[in-house]
Amino acid sequence: MTLIALLKADAERQFHYAGRKVDKVTLGALLKVCLSPRFLPVFLFRSGSWCASHHLRPLGKFLSLVNFLVFGLEIGLDCPIGPGLYFPHTSGTVIGARRIGANAVIYHNVTLGAKIPDLSYDPELRPEIGDGAFLGAGCKILGGITLGNDVTVGANSVVLKSVPSGCLVGGIPAKVIRQMEV
Repeated sequence: MTLIALLKADAERQFHYAGRKVDKVTLGALLKVCLSPRFLPVFLFRSGSWCASHHLRPLGKFLSLVNFLVFGLEIGLDCPIGPGLYFPHTSGTVIGARRIGANAVIYHNVTLGAKIPDLSYDPELRPEIGDGAFLGAGCKILGGITLGNDVTVGANSVVLKSVPSGCLVGGIPAKVIRQMEV
């Protein structure tokens, strides 16, 4: 997807959670939503990631730094995230996943990353998150594990093992609370 297409998909998701029905996100609507403190971090991440993958990595790192300093959101530039990303709140969030699928909702103080220090960003040490993930406030998802599609992680849970699609997990360590039909 192009940068604009990703941002439009993200904006559609933003409007969905704001209770606004929008048939098509125009460029004007996209520019206007960039003023929202819930959308500007997504814009900064997408722009930084685009820069990093188009031989403008120093600019990408700068945009990532702005996101960290202003919104408390740290996202690895090499972490691919599908369209429809939504952050209700960003403060204290660290995202160093292998990959995050489409339509992810990620609350504040969430950590996705390796179990051990990994400055080289080895994807095998990091979690992969499927489509439709809902990550509750303060949850931690650590290690080279996989969360399937439509997984909900309860607030403050610590996920250390892979989770199949359609599950609600919670606790420390997280366990499946309910399997939903996918």
